[in-house]
Amino acid sequence: PTSAQVSAVPHSGRFRYSLDNGVLTTEQRQFYEDNGYLLIKKLVSDEDIERFRKEFVRICKKEVNLPGAMIMKDESLRSQFGQSENVVNKVQDFQEDKELFRYCSLPEVLKYVECFTGPNIMAMHTMLINKLPDSDKQTFLHPMHQDLHYFPFRPAARIVCSWTAMERADQDNGCLVVQPGTHKESLKPHGYPELEGKANKLFHGLLEENEKSPRVHLVMEKGDTVFFHPLLIHGSGINKTSGFRKSISCHFASSECYYIDVKNTTQEHLEKELVEMVRKKYNTTSVELRVRFGYKPFVTIQVSSL
Repeated sequence: PTSAQVSAVPHSGRFRYSLDNGVLTTEQRQFYEDNGYLLIKKLVSDEDIERFRKEFVRICKKEVNLPGAMIMKDESLRSQFGQSENVVNKVQDFQEDKELFRYCSLPEVLKYVECFTGPNIMAMHTMLINKLPDSDKQTFLHPMHQDLHYFPFRPAARIVCSWTAMERADQDNGCLVVQPGTHKESLKPHGYPELEGKANKLFHGLLEENEKSPRVHLVMEKGDTVFFHPLLIHGSGINKTSGFRKSISCHFASSECYYIDVKNTTQEHLEKELVEMVRKKYNTTSVELRVRFGYKPFVTIQVSSL
């Protein structure tokens, strides 16, 4: 089923998850209230998407120096394809790349973001995902999860993800799968689900799933953009085609959001895993997490070398 086939009948009562700024219709607000996501067709232009694609290719070829970014690759493919988009499956935290960060300031995107965050907006987390052709290894499958698991700030109702398809996304190439209405639930325990012994670093998923909860595959065309709540349970399957499935996204939050201490919460083990990864990568003995505020806020990591 498509999003249009999920009930969007207006109900009485106060809206909790969107703001009344005249952009969304009552029906759109009610749909988001009930389901936790809203799909806007052809929001981002083909021209902008082509510019983002070209910049991604330059990053893959190492023609761009991108400080602070995490570039995830399938190293087993490098001998076959070299430095190319056939190897890189994700560029995360691209806030220092002026071309890619343009996505986070597109007026057509911010127009809708403001409906959920309010007018004072911060870009908190950015990604360009290049879902590569997959195999029975399920290397690029992302199990069902809630994005709030990765975020040490609140309140959840003032956070929203903008996710734009850079080419057609469907069930064949691993489109988004959502469980409508699950944004009304609490943050659930995450970890590495038992997928026949397969686990990809930081691709956490729900440790327990409700198999009876309805699922919707979001089939999207290039430029289509979905906005969704950070507690909405979602994921994506493998790419069974010979091509790519690119998307660009940003999580936005109100400037009134605040950071929380994740110790003694379900998110604590994620923080420990991240710190350990950084310690090994930089061969350090001390890793300290710090919050950096400013035009492009994000959590920075202070390391002390051996």
